[in-house]
Amino acid sequence: MSTDAPAYGLWSLVIVNSIIFVLFAYSFFKPQTGRDWRSFGAFSAFLVALFTEMYGFPLTIYFLSGWFQSRYPEIDWFSHDAGHLLEMMFGWRMNPHFGPFHVLSFILVGGGFWMIAAAWRVLFEAQRQRKLAKTGPYSYVRHPQYVGFVLVMLGFLVQWPTLLTLAMFPVLVFMYVRLARTEEKEAIASFGDTYRSYMAAVPGFIPRWGRFFGSGPASDETNRRP
Repeated sequence: MSTDAPAYGLWSLVIVNSIIFVLFAYSFFKPQTGRDWRSFGAFSAFLVALFTEMYGFPLTIYFLSGWFQSRYPEIDWFSHDAGHLLEMMFGWRMNPHFGPFHVLSFILVGGGFWMIAAAWRVLFEAQRQRKLAKTGPYSYVRHPQYVGFVLVMLGFLVQWPTLLTLAMFPVLVFMYVRLARTEEKEAIASFGDTYRSYMAAVPGFIPRWGRFFGSGPASDETNRRP
């Protein structure tokens, strides 16, 4: 298979895409505290690393080119389309932008950004009223904005996996989990049993299937960050 001519060294696209997606995420997340900025900064670094390999320098392709070429000699691995590694490796020989992994990527990325945006609206209103955010995404998981960031990163990994972003992903997930645990300790110190009841009713990161068909948690509310 031979795809388009090599399409790397496009540093203007690296800059433009990085700025667009970082600002897009910022418009939803709106970091306020130092902790918020650290989590947002790590997410931004992931995006910059991704777009650097997508349009700038294909480090993963260069590093693994010998193995790729020996296993899939019919593919021009230095074309842009070949960067969609999963489509290439699983035999999708049509336009990779319409491949199953690319479609799944759109769902994950879109769903992640939707969750970040929806959670922010609920959180903003709860903070304004000095109540606990428990409606919308907060009725399914206690940390929907962090879950949203993870979904976005996972979606980009499905679309365009690289060695650097694959290495960064578990580190960032671990960081978000630790941030969430720290925030929960602060919430318990501030709100006591009210927040403990919320924790007992709503899981941290993975929603219960029964929640999609049953009733939500109790309605006691107290202000908190996700």
